[in-house]
Amino acid sequence: MIPIRDNIPSRRFPVVNYILIGVNIVAFLYELTLGVGLQGFLNNMGFVPERFFDLLSSPLVNLIPIVIPLIASIFLHGSISHIFMNMLFLSIFGDNVEDALGHFGYLIFYLVGGISASIFHALIHPYSTLPTIGASGAVSAVMGAYLMLYPKARILTVFPIFFYPVMFHIPALFYLVFWFFLQMASGVLSLGATYYQRAGVAWWAHIGGFLFGVIVVMIMVSRRRR
Repeated sequence: MIPIRDNIPSRRFPVVNYILIGVNIVAFLYELTLGVGLQGFLNNMGFVPERFFDLLSSPLVNLIPIVIPLIASIFLHGSISHIFMNMLFLSIFGDNVEDALGHFGYLIFYLVGGISASIFHALIHPYSTLPTIGASGAVSAVMGAYLMLYPKARILTVFPIFFYPVMFHIPALFYLVFWFFLQMASGVLSLGATYYQRAGVAWWAHIGGFLFGVIVVMIMVSRRRR
């Protein structure tokens, strides 16, 4: 199910969301210029769980090689389809979350959500030497926040039936909960996968990011009620 748009208009111009989309696109265009040096760049800038824990356990902790991949990796992508789908989801759900959190709050939420998603992935796969890249964890955090903020919204969705695209509106609550359970199922199945089978998608980053978004908004709502 591919989302097209929601029915919640933005109350103000989502400047931060557009900037984030722009930075992701510029970073991907830069990757395309690297040629044979791309893999080395992704190995250095991607988030590698085993390297992350090795650096943390070092007697002299240097924050620079720890923090840079955590941030840089959420702006890098492996293919056109990878960045297109992430930016599509971000464009649909991000503007309304920015409305709710404010420009600066949304920026911090996005970055911390992406970082938290990467760390959650590392906790599940601590010995992985595969570099993880992509905005998926941060976008998942946005989707988790959207679920809690706008559960009654409706998402215009494309669903292929016998190769024929059918469009219909789905309640955001159903769409996002269904999406989350797909990630959970894929994540559980990945636990028994081989090293090379896990090379495709960091499911647990999606799960961790989504849970981060849900929890942050739950905390915000509970504080406002006091």
